[in-house]
Amino acid sequence: MLKGIPKILSPDLLKILMEMGHGDQIVIADGNFPSANYAQRLVRLDGHNVPEILDAILQFFPLDPYVEQPVELMEVVKGDNVKPVIWDTYKDLIAKHGGKPEEQIQFVERFAFYEKAKQAYAVIATGEEALYANVILQKGVVVED
Repeated sequence: MLKGIPKILSPDLLKILMEMGHGDQIVIADGNFPSANYAQRLVRLDGHNVPEILDAILQFFPLDPYVEQPVELMEVVKGDNVKPVIWDTYKDLIAKHGGKPEEQIQFVERFAFYEKAKQAYAVIATGEEALYANVILQKGVVVED
């Protein structure tokens, strides 16, 4: 065990976060996402929800300042009568960790999101039950103050 590291960040996930370089992307997938089909590297965090994982990751993971929108969410499919309230939680968490959610989030069409997931460095499979809870983060550079 180590001090100061959220217990939800498994050794495998910490290794992946450390391996990732500037511009690499990671998917935090809800329970409905076909994670195993798209992951180059799969981390299973079944039993955990996306917000708690996102909060833990953003403590250590800089969002890419060199792209306009380093956070991508799967947009609601036309015809689905769903308003994903979990997105408000994501905005709050991004702001909590120094981000500007209104500027940094973009919405990606479902099948385009799947294609992006194929290219991501890793996919985290969660037990999240909220619909449209998938999120892609693009890693920035670490700059010491």
